[in-house]
Amino acid sequence: MTEIPGWTRAPDPSVVPPSFAANGYPVRSPVPSTAVRTEARPIADYALLSDCQGAALVARDGSVDWLCLPRFDSASVFARLLDSSAGHWWIRPAGAFNASRAYVDTTMVLRTEFRTDTGTLHATDALAVDPNASGRALGREVPHTLLRVVECTEGSVRIAVEFAPRPDYGAIRPLLAPADGGLVCQFGSGSLVLSSPVRLTGRATARGRLVLRAGERAAFALQYVPLGGRRRLWSQETIGQALQTTLDGWRSWAALNQRYEGPWKDAVHLSGRILQALTYAPTGAVVAAPTTSLPEAVGGERNWDYRFSWARDGSFTLRALAIAACPGEAQAFFTWMARTASAEGPADGNPLQVLYGVDGERELTERTLHHLTGWGGSRPVRIGNDAWRQRQLDIYGELLDAAYQLRGRLDRLDAHGRRFLVSLADAAAVHWREPDHGIWEVRGRPQHFVYSKLMCWVALDRAIALADELEAVARVPDWISARAEIRAAIEEQGWSVRAHAYAQAFGSDLLDASALMLPITGFVQPDDVRARATVAAVRERLTDPSGLVHRYQRVDDGLVGEEGAFLMCSFWLAHSLALMGEIAEAREMFERAAACANDLGLLAEEADPGSGQLLGNFPQALSHIGLVNAAWAIGQAEAAGQR
Repeated sequence: MTEIPGWTRAPDPSVVPPSFAANGYPVRSPVPSTAVRTEARPIADYALLSDCQGAALVARDGSVDWLCLPRFDSASVFARLLDSSAGHWWIRPAGAFNASRAYVDTTMVLRTEFRTDTGTLHATDALAVDPNASGRALGREVPHTLLRVVECTEGSVRIAVEFAPRPDYGAIRPLLAPADGGLVCQFGSGSLVLSSPVRLTGRATARGRLVLRAGERAAFALQYVPLGGRRRLWSQETIGQALQTTLDGWRSWAALNQRYEGPWKDAVHLSGRILQALTYAPTGAVVAAPTTSLPEAVGGERNWDYRFSWARDGSFTLRALAIAACPGEAQAFFTWMARTASAEGPADGNPLQVLYGVDGERELTERTLHHLTGWGGSRPVRIGNDAWRQRQLDIYGELLDAAYQLRGRLDRLDAHGRRFLVSLADAAAVHWREPDHGIWEVRGRPQHFVYSKLMCWVALDRAIALADELEAVARVPDWISARAEIRAAIEEQGWSVRAHAYAQAFGSDLLDASALMLPITGFVQPDDVRARATVAAVRERLTDPSGLVHRYQRVDDGLVGEEGAFLMCSFWLAHSLALMGEIAEAREMFERAAACANDLGLLAEEADPGSGQLLGNFPQALSHIGLVNAAWAIGQAEAAGQR
């Protein structure tokens, strides 16, 4: 065992990759206990908490190093994730310990077991949901409160508490005012109220200690209160009730929604809960990740704010939830997207932009926080995302494909929503000939990306199939004509003779993993010669020595530095192999990508090809979407082979 004062265990390259539980997520070997000072905790060290409005990340040693309330995109309260001085709150044994953790059954409530020389401590952490929350109402109303309950289960344990709020991404160092039963911290946009059974002392950082014996517990609650809101301290009983309510709310949602029974059932259900946790319940918007500026390469500049709702990610999420759960969120998402897009009134005729704030905000101007050093020294730290200014034509197809996959579940879609979907098909028919910045949001010049053309084809193909439901039968002849033009263009200009594969862009010989979507979307049949050649090319030229897939062959994309293997692309390859009947290879690819998950089953955006270290924002919706879809495809292929 080892003291862990403010740093964490470095990854041990000798630890073998995880094995898999039956139908489950990775089971890793125990984390080595050697403490090594590192510049940053491994991203895999964190667990996600969510109330479906805001999010927190909790480290294995009991430190909350990231907290954004009341929304995913709110300025952080704790941001030690990005700078050691930017705020944290830890509750943990005061001496040496070993730690293990898991989510409580079908919830997003975290339980960590700390074993010390003198006893065992269980810590339970959650972002509280409303007392009336259940099933599809999960997260609609929440108290914006982080709950932390510690209980000694055997022996006795000395516990250290340190509370260092640093609002506005660490720019504010507020004074802490003692109150009867806790502390109050005031700052510009509101206040924090900490309910504590322990006396905490300190002006900007408060500390305290307590000893618990077997059967004793202590409960803490940290509530965000907006300006003008009522501040109140919570009793031990109230905190306990709130924790039970939160457990019941998540269990109710899972029982109502999660029906998947195929391969890797536990991992798929977990991914479904993570996608729900990344959904902003009041509007139905889905954030790409709950963090900002976790780098795609340590020390690099590819550090982005993902706490917004991309039309693409939201559409992918709905399709994945159709597998991992029964998505009551579909109606809310399409209603929100239709309302948000129609309010924009774009001058260029595009019916929507690439991404929005979770409440429909359009201007998400990017800026740099120069006072933060970044995770592992990776600067810049950015908030906002200038991709909102880009044109990405693929989003038409992603939205219409989601609507198609959920047909029959959108029966309450009103005339406004139907017009919105029709406008997407019309926009695809008009704009498909134009260059754009593509799915990877390159910061260089626009190009004629094959994936963007493909998804315009998908938009028209799905709109034709939905024409009756959309009350748009009169538009079908024009859509059929445009769809045929796109197909001809992709087949003539998107195929590279030199690469012997569908290329990244018209006239290019560069490979791009997004070409794997050609068979997945049905543009070509899985046994098509060109489809098989493209999959073979990706396996040969975009797969690194670890067996994971990179997004594209490296060229000048407007940014300096490298990036890791992209987990979504690795799952795409598994999905494509399953469609082609190569089930053993698909399973191998799936398990290789899923093995990048941390001990809780959470996936980041990327993985370092050499060390396997998780990279990029965390947890990442796209990675979990890829896992769900690939697991389903493999299950379907296996079932077809048995018939």
